[in-house]
Amino acid sequence: MNLHARHTKKIWLLLVVAGVLFPATGPTASAGDLEAVLKTGELRHLGIVYANFVTEKKNGLDVELMQLFSAYLGVKYTFVETDWQNVLADLTGKVVKPKGDTIDVLGESPVRGDIIATGFTILPWRKEIVDFSETTFPTGVWLIAGAQSNLQPIAPTDDITRDIHTVKKMLHGISVLGIRDSCLDPDLYGIHETGATIKLFPANRNLNDMIPAIMARMADSTLMDVPVALIALEKWPGDIKVVGPISPQQGMACAFPKTSPRLLKAFNEFFRQCKQNGIYQRLVQKYYPSVFTYYPDFFAN
Repeated sequence: MNLHARHTKKIWLLLVVAGVLFPATGPTASAGDLEAVLKTGELRHLGIVYANFVTEKKNGLDVELMQLFSAYLGVKYTFVETDWQNVLADLTGKVVKPKGDTIDVLGESPVRGDIIATGFTILPWRKEIVDFSETTFPTGVWLIAGAQSNLQPIAPTDDITRDIHTVKKMLHGISVLGIRDSCLDPDLYGIHETGATIKLFPANRNLNDMIPAIMARMADSTLMDVPVALIALEKWPGDIKVVGPISPQQGMACAFPKTSPRLLKAFNEFFRQCKQNGIYQRLVQKYYPSVFTYYPDFFAN
């Protein structure tokens, strides 16, 4: 479906009225913001092969969403593949390293894209370098174990804080797989304080391979976000089990350079329309049909 027919002229008009395209005074807008995307006629989507957000065939929930956003803007869609180590540098031109809830800037890097859309979890330290859109997908981190593991799923309660505490009490002497500087970083969830043995998965590997790794007994368990876990439960029924939550509910969103406020605003307007007319729900149903069972309130709203 082409969404841009009624909107492209409106976007250009708003930019002219605001003095963005032809400013009378003040600094010009930074490269990569909405007017630059419209001028080049191309939206560069930074994506990582990850679950059903971006698949190996280069389709998926976020691919289709970005294709629709490109059509809404009236520009060409271009997919730019990246990885977890370089995705923020590819967007912002800054090489950064997390330091608690903040970051250290280590250097400069060429900018390769205009927007990150790849099942990207909103984390405090990431907010220091990018601006996030409205939340596009609910998530959280679960502990996943192989069927052969002695770890047993907890009996869930209506208090997720209590459930997280119950899971963590089981981890003493258990090996837990995670990835540094990601939403699966054990340090984000205090795993080192549980007496668990932390094993780190290579950051340049596909995160989809983490669950097969515990099935191959490389570790007793792994941290995993909900979307990947949902796909894995369908793909390997009986081979893995969800022990319980490690984090409260989190959110995923698209990420923009802090120099692109108008592109961010345009996306939020587009995304709200996609939700209102049912397009986004149909995309989610296509790629994550079981998520409605786990997060009914998110999609009801």
